Amino acid sequence: MARKFLYAVAILIMLGVASMFAYRLYGIQLMRQFMVPAGDAAELPPVSPRDYARAEMWIARPDKPGNPALWTPAGHTPAANPRAALFFIHPTSFLDTKQWNAPLDNPDANARAELFLRGQASAFNESAAIWAPRYRQATFGAFLTSKAQAQKALDHAYRDVSAAFEEFLHEAGDRPIILAGHSQGALHLSRLLAERVAGTPIAKRVVAAYVVGWPVSLTADLPKMGLPACTGPNQAGCILSWQSFAEPADPALIIDTFDASNGFTGKPRAGTRMLCTNPLTGKPNDSAPASANLGSLIPDLNLQSAHLEAGRVPARCDGRGILKIGATPPDFGQYVLPGNNYHVFDYSLFWANIRADAARRLAAYKP
Repeated sequence: MARKFLYAVAILIMLGVASMFAYRLYGIQLMRQFMVPAGDAAELPPVSPRDYARAEMWIARPDKPGNPALWTPAGHTPAANPRAALFFIHPTSFLDTKQWNAPLDNPDANARAELFLRGQASAFNESAAIWAPRYRQATFGAFLTSKAQAQKALDHAYRDVSAAFEEFLHEAGDRPIILAGHSQGALHLSRLLAERVAGTPIAKRVVAAYVVGWPVSLTADLPKMGLPACTGPNQAGCILSWQSFAEPADPALIIDTFDASNGFTGKPRAGTRMLCTNPLTGKPNDSAPASANLGSLIPDLNLQSAHLEAGRVPARCDGRGILKIGATPPDFGQYVLPGNNYHVFDYSLFWANIRADAARRLAAYKP
């Protein structure tokens, strides 16, 4: 499994490097020209919650052999009978430029998504049994355009996520719930919180929601998402979010898009602060030295395994809500997106702290 995890790292690197070189050589306009699909987003037949009763509709679920979310580095093991249930929404793994949404049976997208789970969802396997659905995700190019087709593709993807969530609730029974996602997965998670969790009994079952790698406006989004922002490390029933940048940070590509949109409240996001939880401390708008980092996931030099190294990466919330991780971290520096954006490493930089954070919040949870 360690080797398979490294394949996930390689994919993240590939995406990061490809984006970096394309941006530097061609600029954002040509990236959009090359990577945004032409034509309309196809109408997709809906799936129902009962469709997700089938094991093949999930990348990870507790009863599925070879569950990729059970991977752990040396020194850690998944819990045999965890108390909570986790619903995890994976990031974009579909890179096709000919269609807007991934087919559920696309082997490349599914293989990449499975590998992402090893480096991201695995952080929670000490506290929770993990469900992670396949969904007809929007392709990478949907995030490079304001075309109506892109939103249509994202709506199709969210519809699948919502159906999977309904079945997850059935499968999870009365267990406490942890919600987590990254990038496109975090986008769908934020909408799920606003539309399916807020104002319902489900909200009282949520230990924490990790909306990682996607901006959340404190004033235009959070009031409609059903849970407050986490204010401390021992708090349950709250939302965490961060976006990682090395210094000097240039989050303009994210902020420009963020500022051009409206939040769940209907109010503009322009000029608003984004939720920034420091994953090293579990506190908002906080700063912590590298010595507080319990372990970042790093591939060995021989690329045969992955291991945790503590004390490598600091973190501090800054500006409008960007998480800054100091100068270029060793072993990660050349694999970044434009603007020193460490988006692809939002989980792996803080893997051991996220693991401890989930356990702490679960201990604090009271039904």
